[in-house]
Parts: sequence; structure tokens; C-alpha cells
Amino acid sequence: MFESSLVVKNYMEVCVQDTMKVVLPRMRACQCEHCYSDTMAIALNDLPPRYIVTQRGELYSKLSKLRQQFDVDIVSAVTKAIVIVERAPRH
Repeated sequence: MFESSLVVKNYMEVCVQDTMKVVLPRMRACQCEHCYSDTMAIALNDLPPRYIVTQRGELYSKLSKLRQQFDVDIVSAVTKAIVIVERAPRH
């Protein structure tokens, strides 16, 4: 295998992480490591992956247009995931 400066990344992970930073505190949800990880996994399983190929360390600013299309779906998936985790927290 060869070493490349290109990275394959699921851009939806970045979007979900950014959304969780805003939504978790607003919903006063638990932000411990376990609940955070469970919430993220549930939300990501409810959303389609969006893989991109980018240079290592490249900013995702070019993808802001793509992000706008997903915002409503992401907020909905994160909110739903928070409710699920709050009903049965594993911490």
C-alpha cells in the first residue's frame, strides 16, 4: 500500500459532532463520554453517510453548501438520539 496525503472521511460525522455541541446543552442532556458516544452512534445510524476525499488537514469550508441541505435532518436525528439515550443511559 502507498502513503497518501488524501483522507476518506464521513463528513456526516463532522456535521453530527458540530450539531451535538449546540443541541446537547440546550436539551440539558448528559454529556458524559458514554452518553455522548451513544448519542452520536444512534444519530449517525439514522443518517446517510456522506464520504468525501480530502487532503489531510484540509478545512471542510468548501462543504458548507452540502451542510445546509442536511441541517434539519441532523438536528432531528441528534434530538431523537438524545431522547433514546436519556430513556436508558448506560453511565
